[in-house]
Amino acid sequence: MMREKKITRTKGIILILTGSILWGVSGTVAQYVFQEQHVSVEWLTAVRLLISGMLLLGFSYRKEKRNVWAIWKDKKDARSLTVFSIIGMVPLQYSFLAGIQHGNAATATVLQFLGPAVITCYLAIHSKRVPTLKESCVVFLAVLGTFLLVTHGDIHRLSISGWALFWGLFSAVALAFYTLQPHILLAKWGANIVVGWGMLVGGLAFSFIHPPWEIEGHWSFSTYAGVVFIILFGTLIAFYFYLESLRYLSASETSSLSSAEPLSAAFLSVIWLGVTFDFVQWIGALFIISTIFILSAKKKDGKNVKEMGC
Repeated sequence: MMREKKITRTKGIILILTGSILWGVSGTVAQYVFQEQHVSVEWLTAVRLLISGMLLLGFSYRKEKRNVWAIWKDKKDARSLTVFSIIGMVPLQYSFLAGIQHGNAATATVLQFLGPAVITCYLAIHSKRVPTLKESCVVFLAVLGTFLLVTHGDIHRLSISGWALFWGLFSAVALAFYTLQPHILLAKWGANIVVGWGMLVGGLAFSFIHPPWEIEGHWSFSTYAGVVFIILFGTLIAFYFYLESLRYLSASETSSLSSAEPLSAAFLSVIWLGVTFDFVQWIGALFIISTIFILSAKKKDGKNVKEMGC
């Protein structure tokens, strides 16, 4: 029995680490197709959402059949899903990719990990209470880490462009909304259906801003390979591995292990694309990532802080 439990736990760890690394690598690949092949962020956002949404819903239909369509029959759920798609999914996907285009994958991914700190602040304000010591520590580390990451510790200069900082912080706020808004839908319909429709509807809405048939950039084998990797491995497979890991691990464990995403993005950006990170920036990044471990720690009552992966 203990051996079987150990095997399933190992399987869960492998799944979440693989999924997180794929997310991190896909960010670095996105940096390559934006900055080297000049592919449009708007085009990739629309195509990524449309194709990933259709594939995820197709996978869900094989398992749940009519349940895939039933979510639209409830008017309240349909409205909530539409809000999640347009105000949650689209801003999150676009701001993250825009942060990569204007900066680099490492910084954009780390800044997005400020999302849990934003959630912590929101919940404290919403419930009209004074933040706990743990929550105060998380916010302090997040702010200090961001300062070190984007300034090298020098208050008089930025190490990244203003737009990279703006979109990075915007993606953290978008992640907070994306995590908090659909909790009732997720409990009722499951992540596959909610996120699948969120991507598809969001992609359709974003197509009015940038039609997917308006293709830009220098297209070669490496460009096609990069786009396929981002959509298939960096979105669909990574998300599936994340969901599968929840069958074997607790939410707090998956949250902690998902820190492999910014770390893999940072290392690959440095090794492959020549992005430079000095000692102070590494410290800043680790401060931000450490907030995930703090929030994931078990509470005294035995409950865990649960977040939705993206």
